[in-house]
Amino acid sequence: MTRHKVFISYHHANDEAYKREFIRVFQNYFIDKSVHVGEYDEDLSTNYIKRLIREEKITDSSIIVVLIGSETYKRKHVDWEISAGLSCKAGGCSGLLGILLPSYYSSYENSYLKGNGYNSKTIPPRLNDNVESGYSYIYKWDSMAKVSTDGNYAVINWIDEAYNRIYSKSEKIKNSREQFTYNRA
Repeated sequence: MTRHKVFISYHHANDEAYKREFIRVFQNYFIDKSVHVGEYDEDLSTNYIKRLIREEKITDSSIIVVLIGSETYKRKHVDWEISAGLSCKAGGCSGLLGILLPSYYSSYENSYLKGNGYNSKTIPPRLNDNVESGYSYIYKWDSMAKVSTDGNYAVINWIDEAYNRIYSKSEKIKNSREQFTYNRA
């Protein structure tokens, strides 16, 4: 089994506990390249932090995992991180996948959804562009730890599949959208 380098993009204020749980349960199956609380000085300029994350984290990862909570689609940093991961760089682009968190379904806008359903208007727009093109997929948090017929956790197979799409479907990458300037209301 290949341990891919994974960058986890998420809404820090709302979904930190899910990110910590994701790492705790699956840390032996991938190399965590994501930003940790307090890693970057908040007094630094936004553009400088953006550049550091891109250069130190995202360019060294092969997969971007987006943890999708109720307000993730509004976050400028999530948009920037997905954009950076999809920008071809030395060695290629990153694979991309989204995971719907339980908090996604707790929001008023999404409370009516059933099963693996999601509202395309309440997931990060750049991720949605790539789901629609066939480059990326969205999965549900509750399905991550299921063991598949090959003995792997489902999430490990999702990561492997996202990695394989870098080579088999890179022509489907959609990254032409303007980057968010601000968080959306």
